[in-house]
Order: sequence, then structure tokens, then C-alpha cells
Amino acid sequence: MKQSINILISGGGTGGHIYPAIAIANEIKVRYSNANFLFVGAKDKMEMEKVPQAGYKIKGLWISGIQRKLTLDNISFPCKLIHSLYNALKIINNLNQILLLVLVVLQADQP
Repeated sequence: MKQSINILISGGGTGGHIYPAIAIANEIKVRYSNANFLFVGAKDKMEMEKVPQAGYKIKGLWISGIQRKLTLDNISFPCKLIHSLYNALKIINNLNQILLLVLVVLQADQP
């Protein structure tokens, strides 16, 4: 009997990471049917809807990006960051033998 592997997939950015992450998970599932997947994403973002629709479990973290202007959202960012790091470490520590995939999509604006 083959040992199962736990695969943790996370990403961030403009939302362009979601479908590539699901495609990677789908391909891994074809090759390793005993793989277990867990996605981690930002609460209240698109991945919280799209990932379950694709048939995968997801856990949400209380996090957001930093705004370019001084806003009230930026004041809460340090608290969100500490809270999310703590919860991310809890998620990782609860999984045995994980493969971690992190996808980041960067958007370059013209000057």
C-alpha cells in the first residue's frame, strides 16, 4: 500500500494564481491518486469560492494586501499578518509529510 502525501497549496496576488493552482492539483491527483490536498487562501477572496467548486478543501486566513495610500485597512495589517502567520503555522504543524506549493502572481503597472 502506498503512503499518502499531504499537499498544501497556497497563493496570493491578483487572483491569477487560483486556476493554475487548481490545474497543478488536478495533475498531481491524476499521477498520485493517494494525495491529499489542502488549499490555504485569504478569507472573503475569490479562492474561497473557486477552490471548493473544483472539489478541494480550503482554509481561509484573515489577511489582505497593503493599500498604496494611508487607509484604515493598513492600520489593521500588522494584526492581520501576525494572526495569519500563527494560523498558517498551526495548519502546517497539523499536517504530516507535506509538500508545500506556493504560487504568486505579480502585476506590473506601467510608470
